[in-house]
Amino acid sequence: QVQLVESGGGLVQAGDSLRLSCVASGRAFSAYSMGWFRQGPGKGREFVAAIGWSGRRTYYADSVKGRFTISRDNAKNTVYLQMNSLKPEDTAVYYCARTSTTINYSDSSLYDYWGQGTQVTVSS
Repeated sequence: QVQLVESGGGLVQAGDSLRLSCVASGRAFSAYSMGWFRQGPGKGREFVAAIGWSGRRTYYADSVKGRFTISRDNAKNTVYLQMNSLKPEDTAVYYCARTSTTINYSDSSLYDYWGQGTQVTVSS
């Protein structure tokens, strides 16, 4: 059984930074790609970023490109999301998830395990 536990959310002001972490239990973490999604108030779940199993390939939603950075440490079974220059529209619950896909990282239906989410609130 795989468990994903996110942390690092909080209340910040516009322009601030946060780093989210997601620790995975279970074996073979390094064999899977990982993604971050978010769900804002009254909105559907949207793709934020993804990273390949080795960490060499990364993918971002246009809305966060240049501000967010995804990374991973396979020795620690952890994936990170560094969020800089935060905006009020980044307010959401952020989820990490695991996937075997190598094609369409933005498709949430291709992710098999999800964390419980961590709240990020950005005030103006």
